[in-house]
Amino acid sequence: MDPSGRCRTRCLTPRQNAGPKTGHLNRTADNFEHIETMKRIQVIDSHTGGEPTRIIVEGGPDLGTGSLADRLNRFRDQHDEIRSAVVNEPRGSDVLVGGILCEPTKPEFSAAVVFFNNTGYLGMCGHGTIGLLVTLKHLGRVKDGTHQIETPVGAITATLSGNSVSVQNVASYRYLANVAVEVPDYGTVVGDVAWGGNWFFLVKNSNEELIVSRADELTSVALRIRDALDSAGISGANGSVIDHIELFGSAADAENDSRNFVLCPGGAYDRSPCGTGTSAKLACLAADGKLQPGVTWRQESIVGTVFECTYENCVGKTEGGETAGIEAASKETVDNTNSIIPTISGSAFVCGESSLILDPNDPFCMGIRS
Repeated sequence: MDPSGRCRTRCLTPRQNAGPKTGHLNRTADNFEHIETMKRIQVIDSHTGGEPTRIIVEGGPDLGTGSLADRLNRFRDQHDEIRSAVVNEPRGSDVLVGGILCEPTKPEFSAAVVFFNNTGYLGMCGHGTIGLLVTLKHLGRVKDGTHQIETPVGAITATLSGNSVSVQNVASYRYLANVAVEVPDYGTVVGDVAWGGNWFFLVKNSNEELIVSRADELTSVALRIRDALDSAGISGANGSVIDHIELFGSAADAENDSRNFVLCPGGAYDRSPCGTGTSAKLACLAADGKLQPGVTWRQESIVGTVFECTYENCVGKTEGGETAGIEAASKETVDNTNSIIPTISGSAFVCGESSLILDPNDPFCMGIRS
């Protein structure tokens, strides 16, 4: 919720599909029809660079078969109250990113996942994928090595070694360069619009001090920038909503190249350096000729954690943008001169195992929605 009290449902799906905006779900018989035998949901919690991930490992809704994009839409349209129950208060928080394990469409995939947060669904989540691999290892479902993971925006490759994971992300690219937007009572902000698995506006001229004690002020600034982009009609490809805002500054540690502050779709800030956001950053650096393929970029988060990142150029033509099947999004073909394949490396740690209890008598059984 932004400072004006307006709900900010900023994901890949239209705002009207994000579910009720009342204090809790209207408790009709239909609401509970498909969870009568699903009183408990087993989850594993982890954090990647300080950013939490909660993976549903048992007891989640049956999303059926088909593409991951189809299953994301089915989750949203038929089981959205489960999303809310898992990540929203009183069991979760605005910071928490959730994921549900799905049956992969091909045997070569080690896992398939749909990520979600406090207001909706994510095409891809870099820190969440790192947390997912460490969670699967904790469960004994994967071993150290290279794994293919299926997401709604395409297949990714992740290499696991202990608690460290390197994620080769989907093709990332800069869509618009040097976009100027007037932010009321703040001034003109210039940035790039880029895709890294989600849509980002990367601010170039931020003079903000990026320290965690200023998180509330930075959140307010980023929300105002997002509002200004909306008002100006600035969007990603195919009219896609820009649901993440990134501010950049000098790193606190001289070994790192940059520090960022990332506003996520639901209004919380990313404690990690943000995998999809750093992918978008690499795409912009590559487009400007400021970072060459194979050279490491060390991205520092607002809390001081670091992702080490490199990229390689795409060969020939590649599919970029969101995947067809997610509403308000479609596939597009991007030229190899404007598209990269980023690899994001970080560490995650399992920090909890729990059974979420869904009690139909609890007025907040399905979570408190803003």
